[in-house]
Amino acid sequence: MLNKGEIVHRTRDALGEILVIDYRRHRVLTFDSPFEQSKIDRRRPHLPVHEYNRAMMLPAAFAQPGHVTILGLGGGVMAMAFHHLFAECRVHAVELRPEVLAVSRTFFDLPDSPRLQVTIADARAALERQPDASTDLILADLYNAERMSPAQAQRQFVDQCARVLSAGGWLTLNYHRPPDPDGPYFRQLRRRFAILLTFQSKTNNTVVYASKQPFEPLYSRDPRLKALERRLPIDWRKLMARVVRL
Repeated sequence: MLNKGEIVHRTRDALGEILVIDYRRHRVLTFDSPFEQSKIDRRRPHLPVHEYNRAMMLPAAFAQPGHVTILGLGGGVMAMAFHHLFAECRVHAVELRPEVLAVSRTFFDLPDSPRLQVTIADARAALERQPDASTDLILADLYNAERMSPAQAQRQFVDQCARVLSAGGWLTLNYHRPPDPDGPYFRQLRRRFAILLTFQSKTNNTVVYASKQPFEPLYSRDPRLKALERRLPIDWRKLMARVVRL
């Protein structure tokens, strides 16, 4: 037992332990630290539980993506959500650890689908191999047991993401401690993207959104948000109301 949860699987690879913990309603993936890498509703595994995961999906309200790239598979929460939400969308997830992929398939119901591809690789190397303008949305959530991967905070990472995104593409980044908005990283984001937005979660995660093209703001009563909420009930309208433009 761990914090009133039951450990249903424990394994180890070269980077450390990987645990799956069941609670009454939820299942959690953790790398043996206080931080939850992934969390699903056991009855609806395609429905993100963490607020920051839900917020990371908001760019889908502006333009339906035909291809989504997810950097950091974890339990597969984001991959499953996009696979469920858009019937024609192709999802490509990149995961560093083969054992994490095995756990996501066995314990988190990651589907075996021709629309869902998983590459085992370092995210930087995977981006370098991806063709120009080959994806519409990149979601970067690169974390180890204790902290965010330094790769996600590099200016070269921003350049690669901008290169592989389509003309109207979006980059979404999850930060536990966001970089200085006046520092070199945000200056690089502003060079490569037309619009920057942020969302502050209740757990102090900061989600940064970068859009290649200007767009019309969405308001809480927009019918597009209502339509998305019917297909994936994650409070799209309330989340969108908390997005702030930089």
